[in-house]
Amino acid sequence: MGLRAQLNEIQQYRSAYFLALSVAFGSVFFGYDIGLIGGVLALDSFQRYFGLDQLAPKEKASVSGNIVAILQVGCLLGALGISPFSARYGRKPCLLASGIVFVVGSALQVVSGLGPTKYHALLVLYVGRFIGGLGVGMVTALVPAYLSESTPPMIRGRCTGLIQLANNIGIALSFWVNYFASKNMAPTDRQWRLPFTMQIVPGILFLLFTPMQPESPRYLIEKEQYTRAANTLAYLNNCAPDDDTVLDTIQDVKVDFAGKRRLSFREQAKAVVESRSVFVRCAIPPLVMTFQQFTGTNAINYWSPALFARLGIGDTTAELFATGVYGIVKVISVATVLALAVETFGRRKSLIVGDSPTTSSPSLFGYISISAIYFYAVFYNVGWGPMPWIVAGEVAPNHLRTVVMSASVGCSWLFSMTISKITPLLLNSWGYGTFLLFSACCAGMALWTWMFLPETAGLGLEEIGRLFETRSAGFGRWGVDEAEADPTQRLLPSDR
Repeated sequence: MGLRAQLNEIQQYRSAYFLALSVAFGSVFFGYDIGLIGGVLALDSFQRYFGLDQLAPKEKASVSGNIVAILQVGCLLGALGISPFSARYGRKPCLLASGIVFVVGSALQVVSGLGPTKYHALLVLYVGRFIGGLGVGMVTALVPAYLSESTPPMIRGRCTGLIQLANNIGIALSFWVNYFASKNMAPTDRQWRLPFTMQIVPGILFLLFTPMQPESPRYLIEKEQYTRAANTLAYLNNCAPDDDTVLDTIQDVKVDFAGKRRLSFREQAKAVVESRSVFVRCAIPPLVMTFQQFTGTNAINYWSPALFARLGIGDTTAELFATGVYGIVKVISVATVLALAVETFGRRKSLIVGDSPTTSSPSLFGYISISAIYFYAVFYNVGWGPMPWIVAGEVAPNHLRTVVMSASVGCSWLFSMTISKITPLLLNSWGYGTFLLFSACCAGMALWTWMFLPETAGLGLEEIGRLFETRSAGFGRWGVDEAEADPTQRLLPSDR
């Protein structure tokens, strides 16, 4: 697609892009929270304030690991717990609630040790990170589903991929804020409070822009609010409410939801395993989100200053600078992919290409390994950075999307927590063998993608459902005969 055609597309779907950019601020604070803590833990001012410098190395590592992990526990619970509320009250109110929860948690982290919290500073920090994690977990489960349900098929991949771009922007911002604090601020408590304070900014922007956006049109159709749904689709497609695009979308969604809209949360969970094609569509999102963690990306995101120190970078400021460069490489890489490749190159090829050089994760020493980390960042953001969010959001069945996305993001946070906890142990015992393990995982993921994942770029959500109902989907024999009935209707009351 040429530049003029891309500009025309942006003009045509400007409302959909504005929606995507607005909720992407949720992914900015998600990314900022990921990248923030490694740099803060490296600051001498933080270690002195919370007494980490007085602890034995093993105890210090344990406390540091707890500070990292408590956020992820909150993220896991937030992602798993938001599904029934999203299904009942809608995506938009839950998105706003996630922003409020995150801002409250962030504020608690900023005031840790001030006033009456002076003698319970570490406890308040734990509580603040847990509450902030709840907000992050909620938003990571909600945004992919909301974007997949709201954006037109021809730009859905790019809009959903903004999750990863915004995530990387947040990570890069946290890296550079940490670097600024280390280089330019006196080593007092203000030095480590600044990074915590700055994470509130994307949360506030998220709460300012999200109220301007409409509710998910597919949620409105599910609730039989067809006029609102038509107006929303017309707004997002920049056309009239009676345009064929709008009417056809509404009809497709109504057919897809027929007999399913009354399923309770428990019945949705049962429906996941009632049909082979539905089960496959429900299994792919948790798989790709779990695979994303086994690339080792969060081993670098959370522990990058410590990793760069092991590779010969000198003092804390230099470590944070190298980490900041890593963040910029990630932002540029994923922005390039979203602009040029995601809708033309496709999901499947991007995942396979993105896997190939990640099997060359750093195994040497010094600056060669640092270059390898940057090289890894480029190809991670070709494939396993943005694509799992896109695939998970669009493959999940319409009537089960909230349950599936909660489970998928829950899996992501569970394994993110596991990997961040074991990475320091693996680095101490295995050294570069840690990255050889991640390399082996990447090779296996590339093979799985080639064998089993069909291409979904450019298809409507309802068309993706029909794709999985044929035996020609992908290379694996996972399809079902079109005559196989969707058994979810058996879960409905007999008097429907």
